[in-house]
Amino acid sequence: MVGEKGPCVFCEIVEGRSPAYRIYENDRSVAILDIQPFTRGHTLVLSRRHVGFWHELEADESASLFEAAREVARRIMRSLRPDFVCMYARGRRIPHTHIFLVPSLGGDVLDRFFNALEGFQEAPDRLAELKQPATMEETARLLQARG
Repeated sequence: MVGEKGPCVFCEIVEGRSPAYRIYENDRSVAILDIQPFTRGHTLVLSRRHVGFWHELEADESASLFEAAREVARRIMRSLRPDFVCMYARGRRIPHTHIFLVPSLGGDVLDRFFNALEGFQEAPDRLAELKQPATMEETARLLQARG
């Protein structure tokens, strides 16, 4: 696929036109090592089809993507033995669905980030409004609506 900035680098990798350290593939997904890793084993799981955001995938593509992520995370845990594997989906900088799998050890950048995030989440005065029944009910109604 060609976008505003030229060919999609992930499409080029999926099609075999650009090099990558492929570590897993299935019918709808490809897992590669990130060439700018946060940690050893930092992996990207790509949709074979060019789709901007993961929630725009077809159900079978989504299942494939998350199955690939699960398999690769198990391999990372077994081989590299991190404390956990962080998973998040992006598509903003490179608008092609991909899941980040980043092994993390206590005290590293991700661990500190999540500790800070959890501290913010647990801060009652900053988030008190989000916990109010009226806000929760309104949010639930918004998210339950189809269309």
